[in-house]
Amino acid sequence: MDYKALIEEKDGLRLTGVKNFHPRHVFECGQAFRWDRLDDDGEHYRGIVAGKVLEVKREGEDLFLRHATREDFDQGLRRYFDFGRAYTPLKKRLAQDPCLKEAVKEGWGIRILQQDPFETLISFILSSNNGIPKIRQGIRAISARYGRLISGEGDYAFPTPEELSRATMEELYGLGVGYRAKYIHGATAQVCEAQRLKKESQKRSLTAEEEEAAALDLEELEKLSTEECYERLQKFVGVGPKVADCVMLFSLGKTGAFPVDVWMKKAMDYFYQVEGKSLPRIREAGQERFGTLAGFAQQYLFFYAREKKIRIE
Repeated sequence: MDYKALIEEKDGLRLTGVKNFHPRHVFECGQAFRWDRLDDDGEHYRGIVAGKVLEVKREGEDLFLRHATREDFDQGLRRYFDFGRAYTPLKKRLAQDPCLKEAVKEGWGIRILQQDPFETLISFILSSNNGIPKIRQGIRAISARYGRLISGEGDYAFPTPEELSRATMEELYGLGVGYRAKYIHGATAQVCEAQRLKKESQKRSLTAEEEEAAALDLEELEKLSTEECYERLQKFVGVGPKVADCVMLFSLGKTGAFPVDVWMKKAMDYFYQVEGKSLPRIREAGQERFGTLAGFAQQYLFFYAREKKIRIE
């Protein structure tokens, strides 16, 4: 456990003696898009988690979660911030790799968030060939149009699958998400159909075709092996290898996932001379080298390359 105690205060929750957590490292390494920095040092952020506005502030060795209760922590935030995992042992293992040693030191405060699977699925469909400002803009627009208002400051929860299923493809195009509108619309329909069939299966036997559709129930994907989950996620429209790996890593607890795009391919060439390989082969190389810690390694490498402004293009 990477904190000593949990103390309830008047307007939030304090974690004392926190290790392996720096807000900037966590919120600015490409895994989440609903956190805004509130200071110059990257120690104070405001975000939306599970339909609730939350502030996270690092105060010395403490972490203060404004607007959070012990119930919030026990029922979701412990998992969200991955506080059930001790990061020091895994960092020691990764640091045995000479190339990763400095990367782990640089990104010492990285933790892999475990976000809502549906929000993560739609967010990373939005990420395809898109920059972070545009991704954030798309998520805000979708939430404001179809989500629930959760504060007097104009904050909206990300819509549930049922809420987002009410959107037409034309409406989604109108939100400025471009060609991704058809993927968001289609993937949402698949999620809703899987949920419907899961309930239906309690009343009758499903046909083979229905079984295949029901297999896309997001709650069930976490129970699968990494490779089974990877293959199944790619049955969603708009989901390719990188998006599947991101969804697995950032919401389904699959730490052996290794998201790869052209940028990561060049990074692997820079650090490990994995040159002239296809994206699937780069993914395989990362998994072979790092095993069940591949997702952590990917995050440390990404953060280090960006912080050091390593030219890999």
